[in-house]
Amino acid sequence: MQNKKVVLIVVDALRFDTACTHMGFMQHLVEQKMAARYKVCSEVPALSRPLYETILTGTPPIVHGVVSNMVVRLSTQTSLFHVAQKNGLSTAAAAYYWVSELYNRAPFSPMEDRIQLDKELPINNGLFYFEDHYPDSHLFAEAAWLIDNKQPDFLYVHPMNVDDDGHKFTADSAGYRNRVLATDNLLSLFIPKCLAHGYEVIVTADHGMTSDGNHGGTTEEDRHVPMFVISGAVKPGTRDGIISQLQVAPLCCELLGIEPAESMAPLLLDGVKANVE
Repeated sequence: MQNKKVVLIVVDALRFDTACTHMGFMQHLVEQKMAARYKVCSEVPALSRPLYETILTGTPPIVHGVVSNMVVRLSTQTSLFHVAQKNGLSTAAAAYYWVSELYNRAPFSPMEDRIQLDKELPINNGLFYFEDHYPDSHLFAEAAWLIDNKQPDFLYVHPMNVDDDGHKFTADSAGYRNRVLATDNLLSLFIPKCLAHGYEVIVTADHGMTSDGNHGGTTEEDRHVPMFVISGAVKPGTRDGIISQLQVAPLCCELLGIEPAESMAPLLLDGVKANVE
């Protein structure tokens, strides 16, 4: 397989139904046959730190052991950052500090770990924020800086404001829905930049959000999230059915043109074109 570049965007707490009704730009890409849209069922517990680890390692919480937001330690699994680095690819992240604690340094020190530019670490180029209300607009600007100045082969982007407003106002609120609209607007600026630089793009979420303003349970509101894929290796359009969140990591490997870690689930995703160079 030919190596390609991938941007994985995880919009924290983005529900599937709200993404479908309030992400006009992303739906435009689907209708224009530039993107595929899937419905993903997250692993449980539907909590952030466990599902960051699930998305980035392709393993369920019972395997990776990060079963709570209170588990603060480096990952014991082989993540996408590790696999990319093993294959000679460069990595970067503009993300919440828990991602640093999983793959680079734990515990996180705000005064020392905000900017991490170290080719020896799994995340070679890391820009990490540590407040949930940190503006998504700033976060996407930092991700754009990483593209322009570091040209990583694999870039992870993780905005938090949808989750923050969901906790503040609940998912059944104008505040939450308007934040999803705002995120879609930021994606309309950021994704064309990614495509212009030759990146394949995946947009998904870790978990959803309930009308109680929380998540962690087993309902569709907790667990059902979108996945949009913009890639020549994936047929565009809306896909029926529900796929496992464990498919995100092997899909990233497929798009990067590298073999997934042995611990990752096999790629069983409808619409992936075989042997695409």
